Amino acid sequence: MATTVTAKKSCCTDKPRCKRCPVVLKRLADGGLAERVDKRRYVISPDATKKDIKAARKPRGPSAR
Repeated sequence: MATTVTAKKSCCTDKPRCKRCPVVLKRLADGGLAERVDKRRYVISPDATKKDIKAARKPRGPSAR
């Protein structure tokens, strides 16, 4: 069963990022595990595992150390 999630208005840049963070939802959408419904709502695919969501929440880039 697909889950509908509403993204927060802005990212809090916590480490790891929260599950409702717009950056996390965009990463899932880019990976094909979520679909954007409108500006802030996403439908997360039932194929998205806990491991996939955890990977999307991890920090990336040079400042991730």
